Amino acid sequence: MSDFEKEHFEHSESEAFSDSEEQSAITPEGLNEEELNQISELSKRGYQLLKENLVKEAEESFSQILDIDNTNNYALVGLGDAARKKHEYRKAIGYYQKCLENHAGNNYALFGLADCYKALNRYNDAIKIWEQYLQHDDNNVTVLTRVADAYRKVKDFRRSKEIYLKVLEIEPDNPYALIGLGHLHYDFREYEDALHYWERMLEVKQDNVDIRVLTSLGNCHRKLKTYDKGLKYFQQALELEPNNFYALFGLADCYRGLNKHAESLEYWHKILKLDPNNKVILTRAGDAYRSMEDYDNAEEYYHAALNIEFDMYAILGLSLINKARGNYEDAIDSLYGLLRNDPKNHRLYTEIAECYMALGQRHKAIDILNEFHKLGIRNPYVAKLLERLQQGGNI
Repeated sequence: MSDFEKEHFEHSESEAFSDSEEQSAITPEGLNEEELNQISELSKRGYQLLKENLVKEAEESFSQILDIDNTNNYALVGLGDAARKKHEYRKAIGYYQKCLENHAGNNYALFGLADCYKALNRYNDAIKIWEQYLQHDDNNVTVLTRVADAYRKVKDFRRSKEIYLKVLEIEPDNPYALIGLGHLHYDFREYEDALHYWERMLEVKQDNVDIRVLTSLGNCHRKLKTYDKGLKYFQQALELEPNNFYALFGLADCYRGLNKHAESLEYWHKILKLDPNNKVILTRAGDAYRSMEDYDNAEEYYHAALNIEFDMYAILGLSLINKARGNYEDAIDSLYGLLRNDPKNHRLYTEIAECYMALGQRHKAIDILNEFHKLGIRNPYVAKLLERLQQGGNI
């Protein structure tokens, strides 16, 4: 996603094989009927308590089962599920692994174990577990989408897409597959393809669409620089959630891309009302004021950003204000300071060159552009500018 939006549509935990109580019981040897009935009642109670999010009480029920049968599959999976609900993933892994040591192939232990690995960003380990399950049931769309998600996380585009498409063959318009394919293509900068899948999601859900589908569609258009098309999706998102950061940011950035800086300021200000110390947004507001040649307000916002912490773009903005005001030497000093931190930024070289030309120092302008070329980086704009200056032309 964008730098400001890392939104993912993952399966909810409640949807992710939470019906462990439906697993097949394995009748332990050496237990009498009373003990078996007691285990059954404690198990039912434990899973019901888990559904009600009464985790501590559920753990007590499952622990009582282990006092009767210390390798009971219900209890071990239940304790794993309870630990997972508390985000104690390593503890949960221990319970699931103990279950699998005594009850090899237990689906619910496999599912829980894989989900824990996913939560710990151990995607390759999660993939191994899910692939193990798919050997016995390769049409389980819930597992398939999880595997595809994991392959997406480890940047295996081909395998991820292959599995998502298999899900759509089994279940056309499966929301997790459509959303996953959108993210997959977005991650690989294939924005047109991402639009295709997210637009299909919008068609399927219509008025019940998740706000993140709308902001994702808007972000595709931001990346494609089709800002006018992106506006409507961010506006729809704001209708659902008036203070949604991503919708506000998307609208502001689209207006910025359309050079409608007054409109962009409206939304930068709305974000700043919610988050007044967001230095990125303060800098963007400064940029908008600078583009409108309101340099006093621009300076105020740049300085506000810098009061929070160093921000390269705020310094750049102040340098450009000095340049616009004819304070070329001050601008050059600031730009050289930025160059020490970001020596490959071609814009800094061209801004310095333009300042030197304004001071009538053509040779220094040529020298700074040559310094960029010595880095071995080819930039068409820098190359054309250097050629023009060397031939005696002006900027």
